[in-house]
Amino acid sequence: MSNFARNFGLSRRALLTSMAAVAAFPTAGFAFSESQAEALIDKVVGDINAIINSGKSEAAMYVDFERTLVRYADMPNISRSVVGPPARSASAAQMAAFTKAFQTYIARKYGSRFREFIGGKIEVNTTQKVNSIYDVRCTAILKGEPPFAISFIVADKSGKFIDLTIEGISLLKSERAEIGAMLDKVGGSIDKLTASLA
Repeated sequence: MSNFARNFGLSRRALLTSMAAVAAFPTAGFAFSESQAEALIDKVVGDINAIINSGKSEAAMYVDFERTLVRYADMPNISRSVVGPPARSASAAQMAAFTKAFQTYIARKYGSRFREFIGGKIEVNTTQKVNSIYDVRCTAILKGEPPFAISFIVADKSGKFIDLTIEGISLLKSERAEIGAMLDKVGGSIDKLTASLA
């Protein structure tokens, strides 16, 4: 396992079959093609490479990472997934507030890890359709570390990515476990959970 993956706090025991879960996500819109899915991730990777090598301050990079998330990731569906069953009873306003707080939280959390890519790059390799999702496989090339695999999981209907895996480990599922624990600590309150992410 790469040092980058370890720094996310992930372990081999956290390896989960993310594709089966994300394929069940509710999505709406038009059907994507394999080439469109790969083109989307080409743009994502291009943005990430530009951000990490921009020379901007850490705070400015976090803002750029969040913009990239909003542009290319299906954050409403990702947010509902990490909250789990309580999302069904939450109001639209509560979920909108959580989604905004969560995307900022994610941009800060993983943006700090992507800073380790400075001087490196991500390359898009191949795309494979699996049921209603596309697995766009990439290679991360960092200085002083062997290349390792990253995959973006793109939903067929929404046309946005709904998960990111590092060496096969689903970050969506990792966040679902962490957010679930945070939700338990605040007694299941979506509003308190949202406030805790600020």
